[in-house]
Amino acid sequence: MLLRLLHRTMVFVLSVLLASVVVFGFMRVLPGDPARVALGINASDAAVGQLRAQFGLDRPMLVQYVDWVRGLVTLDPGIEFISKAQIGPQIADRLQVTLLLVLTSMVLAMIIAVPAGLWMAVRHKRADGVAMSAVSQLGIAVPAFLAGIILISVFAVRLRWVPSGGWVVPGQDPLGFLQRLALPAISLALVQAAVLARYIRSAVLDVLREDYLRTARAKGLRPLPALWRHGLRNAAVPVVTVLGLQLATLLIGAVVIERVFVIPGLGSLLLDSVAKRELLTVQAVVMVLVVAVLLINWVVDTLYLVIDPRLRTGAR
Repeated sequence: MLLRLLHRTMVFVLSVLLASVVVFGFMRVLPGDPARVALGINASDAAVGQLRAQFGLDRPMLVQYVDWVRGLVTLDPGIEFISKAQIGPQIADRLQVTLLLVLTSMVLAMIIAVPAGLWMAVRHKRADGVAMSAVSQLGIAVPAFLAGIILISVFAVRLRWVPSGGWVVPGQDPLGFLQRLALPAISLALVQAAVLARYIRSAVLDVLREDYLRTARAKGLRPLPALWRHGLRNAAVPVVTVLGLQLATLLIGAVVIERVFVIPGLGSLLLDSVAKRELLTVQAVVMVLVVAVLLINWVVDTLYLVIDPRLRTGAR
């Protein structure tokens, strides 16, 4: 097990290094000069050259890359070209907001998807199971931002139960925080719950057809107790895979939802930085998102070893 865990960790580290090269190279081939953008089109060549030297843009690419990676490792990715603000504290503040939104959405999605998926699998031949399956198919087709707009029009504009957007720090106003978190979290959770419920249904149906579960039923166990005692662990491996993918999707999808609900998260920082051509900030935010996705994949691979003993022993 330790060797397998070490192998997955090495793959994670190499993936992060490769991703850093790709992100750095992509940002460097984009057209336009950040120094020229920062100073304006009427700035003299001497002033532009001085600013490029100040930010190290006149140095060899390899030196710039090494300095950038060193800054990421030390949590000091530098300062912005135009505002001269520190990038690290901005990312740290915005990341907290995004994580609160994503984790809340994931918990809500699990609360909805797990019982719904189990119910659709156990009662897949009944009318209620078929109806829930049709609803989940419809949920998959609805984008998160469209769900957010619908929720705003109903609960914020017509019913006036909650605000339509904005953000409040939890420690300052807990009730206001929950009111502003509700709609964006539900918008993300509903779509992801529909996808996750379909996979749970499929995984549980596969388990229900196994011989060992038929044996448990033959010994007198009802469907749900038999599934709970003998089938859920086997069904968990494909579900964990999808859960990791869904969590990564939530993280990326939060970029759009934060803009819809005017939430000052990592996605809003990314879009604002793109609009202002703050390439150092864009580069750092993209790298944070990439590392987060790779870290989720590493955690999923590690959970495989915990859930399935065959992966720890090498058995098939």
